[in-house]
Amino acid sequence: MGYSHDSFGRVRRGRRVALDARAALAGLASAGQGSLLPFGNGRSYGDSCHLDGGSLVDFRGMKRILAFDPETGVLEAEAGVMLHAVIDAVARYGWFLPVTPGTQHVTLGGAVANDVHGKNHHRRGTFGNHVIGLELVRSDVGAKWLDGRERGALFRATVGGMGLTGLITRVRLRLMKVSSLDVAETVTPFRNLVGYFDLAEAADEDNEYSVAWLDQLGGRGSDTHGVLLTANHAGNGRFLSGKHDVRLSVPFDLPFNALNPASLRIFNAVFHRAKLRKAGKTTISGYQGFFYPLDAIGNWNRLYGPKGLFQHQSVLPFETARRAVPALLEASRNAGEASFLTVLKRFGSMPSPGLMSFPTPGYTLTLDFPNRGERTLRLLDELDRITIASGGRVNPYKDARMSAATFAASFPHWRQLERLRDPAILSDFWKRTALALDCGGNDDAIEGESRRAKAAAN
Repeated sequence: MGYSHDSFGRVRRGRRVALDARAALAGLASAGQGSLLPFGNGRSYGDSCHLDGGSLVDFRGMKRILAFDPETGVLEAEAGVMLHAVIDAVARYGWFLPVTPGTQHVTLGGAVANDVHGKNHHRRGTFGNHVIGLELVRSDVGAKWLDGRERGALFRATVGGMGLTGLITRVRLRLMKVSSLDVAETVTPFRNLVGYFDLAEAADEDNEYSVAWLDQLGGRGSDTHGVLLTANHAGNGRFLSGKHDVRLSVPFDLPFNALNPASLRIFNAVFHRAKLRKAGKTTISGYQGFFYPLDAIGNWNRLYGPKGLFQHQSVLPFETARRAVPALLEASRNAGEASFLTVLKRFGSMPSPGLMSFPTPGYTLTLDFPNRGERTLRLLDELDRITIASGGRVNPYKDARMSAATFAASFPHWRQLERLRDPAILSDFWKRTALALDCGGNDDAIEGESRRAKAAAN
């Protein structure tokens, strides 16, 4: 196919068997148990998009926009359409994605399956909140239209279900009316985390978008400094979506990790000074620079070196976040690990329709680390421990190594997804976590399905 089928973290790299989505759909009814996994554009960081020993169903060829109503902002498209193609199609009419992750190189099907969130969760919730309906094709019952307004059990399991309930072929989405694609951005520095927490709630009340960047290497624990970035869509009526070409690129795999503590200290100092020059001012920024800054650097994940990177994202309840976030940062420093992207956001109270959706009310911290082997794995286990002890959860869509116990503590309703999993579909993540858990004798149907899936994987 000419596409890579590695995850974005690139920890487990290799050639994988992939089928074109249309060909896989034609033979889905006869697919073996646990033999398939839908694949969008590989922007998940771990093994939730891998099925080594099976076949990936690549949806990038199914990329037609089927309908769009410029009056209502309702769009219907095939699951392989990229988010940047949606923006290109609707921006001239004054519409934008209601929720967008930090990259526009994500498919619609992937956005649903991972129930992505963005910088405006406090106002708009997750991507699944805006899905009006979707078509799901299963190996056992064929095609089904799932109504997002009714939010039946299969719809709720599919939104955020990591592609395990069937093959999403079409998505109907309600977009957001905006006054411009540009954003009016304000930079507010804070000297420590107490300063951030004191700012965060009011910032969310006053702004559509809010996110904080932290200097993970600057200060210790609560003394970590950073900048709070808040924004609203500008009122200048500018709706040109522009080009999506990369300005810079990492053209080959580096034989070393370029993002080491020394280089990160330099980067953090330069970035912090640049933001401080804008402090207290409102500046107009293009949407791509605000929402997708790293999309301008092609293959930037190669900077982490040949062993790849791990990303750790946690969400901590409001009641424990002021203690837990400093503890997570301190654990990273004590381990001698440096995080290139250290982002802190506040999740709101809007519930997702997704059974397995990651966001819950509280604060979410994202850290990423080059893969240094056992020392990095020990740190990630410690970050898991702090998170779970604080009543939080770890993001499965970003994960490549969490234990089955951490997964179960994060998502105690995982058995409901296992009940509704398409028998032909499985992932390495699900084998590593859910199917490794002892289901006990409480649900014979789940236990039996788990055994069948394990047998198919062996």
